[in-house]
Amino acid sequence: MKPTVRIATTQTPDGGEMELYQHDRDFSIMLNGQDLMHSRQHESELELARLGCAHLAGSKAPSILIGGLGLGYTLRQVLDMFSPHAQVVVSELASAVVEWNREFLGELNGQSLEDERVDIKTGDIVELISRSKSRFDAILLDIDNGPSEMNNSGNRRLYGYEGLQACRHALREQGCLGVWSAEPSKKFEQLLMSCSFHVRRFRVPAYKGSKSQSRFVWVASEDKIILPPGGGEPRLPLRNERKRKKRGQVLS
Repeated sequence: MKPTVRIATTQTPDGGEMELYQHDRDFSIMLNGQDLMHSRQHESELELARLGCAHLAGSKAPSILIGGLGLGYTLRQVLDMFSPHAQVVVSELASAVVEWNREFLGELNGQSLEDERVDIKTGDIVELISRSKSRFDAILLDIDNGPSEMNNSGNRRLYGYEGLQACRHALREQGCLGVWSAEPSKKFEQLLMSCSFHVRRFRVPAYKGSKSQSRFVWVASEDKIILPPGGGEPRLPLRNERKRKKRGQVLS
């Protein structure tokens, strides 16, 4: 049996330790001793791209932002979905993760970072989004373990009201926001809706064929018609719905 080998490590902005492991052809990333992602469980990352970009079918030159490079699966799926004229910005906080993708993970994701359509940005994604008014047709977020499990305290800004409003303003007309999560969160759904989004919630398999291990993807848009079919439709309590409509009138 081949051993599991730690092949790289880096420090997070919070002072935590992020490690890259390899076992035969499989790779995994751990943060502070906890599994963060594994190459055997990447179906939900593919579904984030499929669901978050479903409204762009047939689009010749979409502009897409991916928040969180990870093992590169969401990026690979986006590139496979669109023409050579697409523009894909990838925001990754940890420069080491970008280096790992180039040095170790190219066989997993088809050398995605070598694609001319890809523009890698390292740094704070909220700052990038805040500078990008009406720039993107889709924003796909797969950062940390989702909005409810924070490994990096800085991510609270992204998944909070400020970050979601920044996403809304960075989307073009009829754009969609897709958010990956390791677990469900009614609180986050309510927050999305309070930001003038219509929302669909999808339970997706962690890996192909899995029925016991699930992940979650939310797709949100100001235009309800373009949301992908299926999934669950969260609803605000009536009094909160009235507040959202008033807030939307002020912000729009």
